[in-house]
Amino acid sequence: MTEITYERYEGPDAAAQLDTFLPAYEEVYVEPPYCEGPRDVAEFIDHYQVQAQRPGMRLVLARDEEDVVGFTYGYYLAPDTRWWKNLQDVTLPDDFTREDGRRTFVIIELAVRKPWRRRGIAAELHARLLEGLGAERITLTMRPEPEAAPAQSAYAAWGYQNVGVSHPWEEAPLYNCMIRELRRGQAL
Repeated sequence: MTEITYERYEGPDAAAQLDTFLPAYEEVYVEPPYCEGPRDVAEFIDHYQVQAQRPGMRLVLARDEEDVVGFTYGYYLAPDTRWWKNLQDVTLPDDFTREDGRRTFVIIELAVRKPWRRRGIAAELHARLLEGLGAERITLTMRPEPEAAPAQSAYAAWGYQNVGVSHPWEEAPLYNCMIRELRRGQAL
């Protein structure tokens, strides 16, 4: 087994890496519970190209020699974000949902290809993505248990707590919205 290496890209450099990790994305998300096909991948490509332009965009790739075996990316929530408005059956106070463009970093994707799972790669991707952020908190959404039980366990171990159920767009499934509070400027 070779040593896994990690590369972090920011801003335009992250946008330029889509073709590098797209095969890993396709491999991970063709599996249940996602069962994504070509149309879903095309939508992902469109979304990534928009997301890659967001302030604070970061991408981390994990490689086993030349093969991308895992990836994660995210960015800062904008002041006009709809992120918190997507929550169902919960009303959060204004001081919780207020965003200033640097308060909250959102993890959009974190995935590891099946042959490389359970080796600590996801934890290392997570740590390298968040390293040096000046955010007060980190948020993400994920499929609920039992669909994503291993991911739920990992995020709980990393200090995330459930805020509520998110329904981000009309055809979307329901997701658990998670948050991890930090002190502003705290090193991760």
